[in-house]
Amino acid sequence: MMKNKFLSVFVVLLMTCGISAFGQKSLCINEVMVNNKTDVIDDYGLHQPWIEIFNTAFASADIKSCYLTNDRRVLDRGLSVTQRTKMMYPIPRGDERTKMGPRQYLIFWADGFPKRGNFHLNFQLDSIKPNWIALYDANGYTLIDSVTVPVLKANCSYGLIEDGILSKGWEVKGLIENDGKIHKFVTPNTNNLTLDSNAKVTKFKEHDPDGISMTIVAMGVVFFALILLYIAFKITGKIGADLTRKNAMKARGITDKTEAIQKSIGHESGDIFAAIGMALHEYQNNVHDNEDLQLTMQKVKRNYSPWSSKIYMLRHTPRR
Repeated sequence: MMKNKFLSVFVVLLMTCGISAFGQKSLCINEVMVNNKTDVIDDYGLHQPWIEIFNTAFASADIKSCYLTNDRRVLDRGLSVTQRTKMMYPIPRGDERTKMGPRQYLIFWADGFPKRGNFHLNFQLDSIKPNWIALYDANGYTLIDSVTVPVLKANCSYGLIEDGILSKGWEVKGLIENDGKIHKFVTPNTNNLTLDSNAKVTKFKEHDPDGISMTIVAMGVVFFALILLYIAFKITGKIGADLTRKNAMKARGITDKTEAIQKSIGHESGDIFAAIGMALHEYQNNVHDNEDLQLTMQKVKRNYSPWSSKIYMLRHTPRR
């Protein structure tokens, strides 16, 4: 019995470790800013270099116990895990914020002050030379992702063109172009690829600048839907009327449709239904023995009641 329990615990731990490892492999370095002068601020209100990590998976991933470093010496395979991890920043455990949701981002501040919080690294980035940055697995040996960031101008970042897609390449963001405008914006904690316009909408505007075609299409769709509804209700009503007539003919033992039409079978007047309804009401309320009860029916001039009509409501206008 104890052996089975230990086996179950071992399997659970193995599955947990496997899921955790798979989740960490879905992480990547997505965007980096080396020289932050007036861009996004940290939790102390300071402008610090930052590294953005992105979870490429459509499932949650926990970055705890992984390592971040800018020291190329860790690439020496002759180093032991202990020697290698001393040159890295271990992302602490026990912080709920390390659990990254599907397709979510996480910012680490490369300010060299790890005592400021779990997301403040123990190393700084150099603004006057290229920076190599690497993300290592929790085992301290497996390289998950790395990037060499070129020298950047102030408030410019180096990021993937599309989130988590290395094949699309990297680009410098935040540069002021020749027209004096920034066309590729720095995007911490949000999508790297930002679209200012929709190609389909732009093309539609070119072909129909005044929206006349759109209006005609929209009205056509509405009227076509109304026609379909009319046909559907017409067919449904006809089927219902036919079923009612057939049931009435069956109840009276009539098989000839001509005879049924002459006797208005299935087309009884409202007086008959009102009398039947009153009789059922008296029967259910045990007043069917009152033989002196008289029922007077008066046909109204209209067969409908518009929402603004009061002919079926108050008999007398209330006095103010």
